[in-house]
Amino acid sequence: MIIGIPKEIKNNENRVSLTPGGTKELTKAGHTVYVQHTAGENSGFTDEEYVAAGAIILPSIEKVYAIPEMIVKVKEPIAEEYGLIKPDQVVFTYFHFASEKELTDAMIGSGAICIAYETVEKKDRSLPLLIPMSEIAGRMAIQEGARFLEKPQGGKGILMSGVPGVKPAKVLVIGGGVVGYNAAVMAGGMGADVIITDISLPRLRYLSEILPLNVKTLYSSTHNIENELPTTDLVIGSVLIPGARAPHIITKDMLKLLRKGSLMVDVAIDQGGCFETSHPTTHNDPVYTVDGITHYCVANIPGAVPYSSTLALTNATFPYVMMLANKGWRQACREDDSLALGLNIVKGKVSYQAVAETFGLKYEPVEF
Repeated sequence: MIIGIPKEIKNNENRVSLTPGGTKELTKAGHTVYVQHTAGENSGFTDEEYVAAGAIILPSIEKVYAIPEMIVKVKEPIAEEYGLIKPDQVVFTYFHFASEKELTDAMIGSGAICIAYETVEKKDRSLPLLIPMSEIAGRMAIQEGARFLEKPQGGKGILMSGVPGVKPAKVLVIGGGVVGYNAAVMAGGMGADVIITDISLPRLRYLSEILPLNVKTLYSSTHNIENELPTTDLVIGSVLIPGARAPHIITKDMLKLLRKGSLMVDVAIDQGGCFETSHPTTHNDPVYTVDGITHYCVANIPGAVPYSSTLALTNATFPYVMMLANKGWRQACREDDSLALGLNIVKGKVSYQAVAETFGLKYEPVEF
């Protein structure tokens, strides 16, 4: 198979979808890999390393899209890329369709086979291609949260850990999945006073057993969250419904319960955001204020640490890339139910139910 690796052009997206190591394995297996000039540079990988691994370097994104049967990316295509995608071309990346109608319409119109990392799902309901980035996003949410609680950044001027005789910051983590767990671990390790919420009692019991003693669990309800907000300094939103738009857990009216200078980090922004007042921001301009409450809503948080993120992501995605290259998308999805769940749009048809329901489109599952 011919595989294309374009350079990511979304704002401050520094990751790359394939390492030189992965390239070598693909070329050893007889596949051809085209890599756009400097695609790996911001992640610490040079063109020379890709060439040594057997890749062919192409000078422009147009050329990288022109020939390959499969495009492997990190983030969803943006408007400049829509016209480059060809009918029957496999595009394997994070799509998050439910948060963007324009992207959904463009991919329907492209006639491509769109396989979304975030909906590849194993029988145990785990999301193997979302987990590594969720781990990083959860940890980064606290790292960025600590920074934007500093007074020069517009925050309250609170030290996460506190000091002897001074209370630490209070952190409320909404959602006890992979992002929430990693945020709680990071915040707890920094010495903050942490509460993590979820609607699953078995999950709360598990978290209660494994998290540090300064992390408390709480059943997630509007009443309970409203009771916590007046004394909370940092809110982490980490609610996920695979493939669907995130629900609004904190409404605009609830902002008045927080003290001025408090910070909300919406890690669910890729799926539309779990705060009503959220809208996507970038690493260049990461925060804005609504009613005195700072919002951090960067849509590609792991892009700030591209070396770590690229290695973590490609460790997870590469086996699926190799499977698709060796067998073609149809046979690979026929043999692997988890990969088949990644099929979101196939040749103009919406094949993932949550995406279809979000936009009132016809759901047409793939027939193998």
